[in-house]
Amino acid sequence: MWTMDEFKRDRDKQILAFGIVFFLLAFPLYFNTTSGDVSGSTFGGMDFYEVSGEMTFVELDSGMEYVASGDTWTIDDLSTDSIDNADDMNIVGVLVTLSYGEDEEANGPPLICAGPANGQPAADTISGTVMHGTYNASASGTNDDSPASHTVESVWYNESMVDAILFMPESEIIAGIDADGAGLGAYSLDITVDAEAGDAPGTCTRSDDGEEVSYKIELIVYDYTITSVLEPLME
Repeated sequence: MWTMDEFKRDRDKQILAFGIVFFLLAFPLYFNTTSGDVSGSTFGGMDFYEVSGEMTFVELDSGMEYVASGDTWTIDDLSTDSIDNADDMNIVGVLVTLSYGEDEEANGPPLICAGPANGQPAADTISGTVMHGTYNASASGTNDDSPASHTVESVWYNESMVDAILFMPESEIIAGIDADGAGLGAYSLDITVDAEAGDAPGTCTRSDDGEEVSYKIELIVYDYTITSVLEPLME
C-alpha cells in the first residue's frame, strides 16, 4: 500500500491514481457490478491491486563432474525434502547454472608443437536439462571463451504479474503467482557434452575427450504481497 509521502513524490503513482479515478467516474455501473466493494476488502473481488515481493534463491545442490564427449551425466536423486521448511516456501521455479572451461590438449613433439604450431581449439557444446514433473527446460552454451557459463531456468508462475498493478479479482492474481505446492518434490538434471578438437599443422594434433562442468541448482522462491491501490485513495 502506498503512503501519502510516496504518492506525493512519485509522478507515476499520481498518473495512475488519476487514471483510476477517471475509470471510476466514467464506468461506475460496470465497476460497481464487477466489484461490489471498491475498497478491495472482499477477498477475490474486482479491484486494482499492486503485486510486490522478494525473489530469493535456495540452493538444492551443487558440484562438479567430468562429462565425456557424447555422454550424458544425470543426477536424479534431488528432492525438496532435503530443504528445511520447504513446505512453507512459494517455490515458483528452478535455476541451474553450468560453468566450464576448455580441456582440449595439443599433442606432438614438444619442440615442434609449440606456439602457433599448437593450432587452435574448437568450441565445445555443453547442454543442460532440468526436470521437475512436467516442468522441464533445456539450454546449451559453448566454451568459445573460457571460462564460460550459461543458465537453464524453468518457472511455473506468471512472471508478468510481478511488480505490476492489475485490475482483476485477487483470487486470479494468487492463482498466477502462488505455486500452491507445485515446486515440491523431486528434481533431476542432465548434462551433455559434445566436444570438438581443433586443427593443428604438420605432425601436431589436438584432442578433446570431454569437459569438467560445475553445476548449481537453485530453487526460485517468491514471497509476495498483494495490496489494494484504491484503499489509500479512499482514505
